[in-house]
Amino acid sequence: MTTTTPAAPDFQAAWSAWHDAHERARASEHGFLAITSIRWLTSTPERFDDAPGTWSTSDDGPVVVLAEGESIEVDGVRVTGTHRFGPLPERSSTSVVWRDGDETVVVEVARRGGSDVIRPRRPSNGTRVSYPGTPSYEPDPAFVVDAHFEPFETPRSVTVGSVVDGLQHVYEAPGVLTFDLDGPRSLLAFNGHGDGLHVLFTDRTSGVTTYAANRSLDVAAPDASSATTIDFNRATNLPCAYTVHATCPLPPAENRLDVAVEAGERLPV
Repeated sequence: MTTTTPAAPDFQAAWSAWHDAHERARASEHGFLAITSIRWLTSTPERFDDAPGTWSTSDDGPVVVLAEGESIEVDGVRVTGTHRFGPLPERSSTSVVWRDGDETVVVEVARRGGSDVIRPRRPSNGTRVSYPGTPSYEPDPAFVVDAHFEPFETPRSVTVGSVVDGLQHVYEAPGVLTFDLDGPRSLLAFNGHGDGLHVLFTDRTSGVTTYAANRSLDVAAPDASSATTIDFNRATNLPCAYTVHATCPLPPAENRLDVAVEAGERLPV
């Protein structure tokens, strides 16, 4: 689908403000571009060259044992010796702060696909320092579509794959969004922020002008009549488009749109 619909000045300005804020968050000093590694914790204690302490995990959750002279900050409190994080819920994360010389490193402690991981985030990481920004399609009102939300009687647990081989993610899907974009379309929707919805999808541009594995989009909560709007101009790349230290989910099979969605973020340069 190719469109030439001119964007009204206020529509363009709103999109630009949103995208600029998204880019600032992506390139923030402890955003995902600052991640230096992903470490999959096991029951065997291990030291890593980009994080303090010796790390391990068990049914009781991750544990770090800090050597003499090492410390971290947990919720603003300086911690030495042994710190136990307790069991982490799936897809949750917490962060600790490590002062490594003159640099402040944030160590993310998370649970992904049934495993506990740590991901240090260092502002001087080359991926962040050299980030040139992400190209996007020009915003086009033709890719803002009215949608109807069709809820399931009971929300469904949906298992999807991951960019990490063998890893799976489970999301709660409350229903399906139906809309028209060069023909009738539908997208399985997951629970999003607050009362909103979230969709993962691919389309005919995927692997050509947009990232091949997935595209991500937040959708406003449906109103009392189950109506909402899908703005494909705000489709974004997930972290896996920029770093190998990500565990991003893949879209469910039914979210492969047979139409070229020439809107939103393009392939990173």
